Amino acid sequence: MAEIVISEFITPEALALLEQHHSVHYDSTLWERDDDLAAVLRDARALIVRNKTQVGGGLIGAAARLEAVGRLGVGLDNIDVATCERRGIKVLPAHGANAAAVAEYVIGAALILLRGAFGATPRLTAGEWPREQLIGRQLEGKQLGLLGFGAIGQATAARARVFGMEIAAYDPGIPHDAPRWQTEARRMTFEELLETSDVLSLHLPLNEETRGALGGAALARMKPSAVLINTARGGIVDERALAAALRDGRLAGVALDVFETEPIDGGTGALFAGLENVLLTPHIAGVTEESNARVSDVTARNVLEVLASPDITA
Repeated sequence: MAEIVISEFITPEALALLEQHHSVHYDSTLWERDDDLAAVLRDARALIVRNKTQVGGGLIGAAARLEAVGRLGVGLDNIDVATCERRGIKVLPAHGANAAAVAEYVIGAALILLRGAFGATPRLTAGEWPREQLIGRQLEGKQLGLLGFGAIGQATAARARVFGMEIAAYDPGIPHDAPRWQTEARRMTFEELLETSDVLSLHLPLNEETRGALGGAALARMKPSAVLINTARGGIVDERALAAALRDGRLAGVALDVFETEPIDGGTGALFAGLENVLLTPHIAGVTEESNARVSDVTARNVLEVLASPDITA
């Protein structure tokens, strides 16, 4: 039986590294078959997943020898962390490995939404010249508000600063006297950040405290000229309230990379259909060729460290 089970995509290089030290069962579609996953995991020491595999109490209970769960990414809402902790199983997110990819996505989305001109190709090829209609706004001088100021929030702030943006953030998990509040961002309350930000970017985990945090009341606090970018988790935003705010002109634009239900269903799609100030992408903000390589390598090395494999080069 395999010591390491991988139920979603990992790069060939990272797979080869794992196979140098342990027997590996790799099937990128295994997450779709709960019974098969439980069967191959029965004697495994490690499981490596992305965000589709649901690592719940039943699956963990079926894996008597499990020592580690490697997460090819950073979100842990698909992993029963509490049960892992009780069992002494290490949960290993790839902290920071895809931060640059997400940060670039946020800046790119902000540029597109504020400028508002990059969807004009069909109109120009049809003979139109809507120059005055497409005069948009710049990032320079605008406030970037970050809900969550961990590694990805900080990477986003660093890039936004180059464009001349003012940086503000809310993160109750960071002590008020932490140095980053003095050098990297102005510390605000949740309400202040909503009310003052021109671009609001979400970088929070999904948990009981954050679920539905951006509902109708919170969205109503935002400037009508503001844009919202969510690359965190879909359940943080009330999608119905968000669509209503966009249609009523109470919000200038939105980029959503994550959704409460993934893949999105027809109902969710219908909420945003026909809106020109919306960018929807299929949970790929942190997924690039480069970040895939980093995330896979970091996760493989994290797992090997827990399993105490020798001769792992840095």
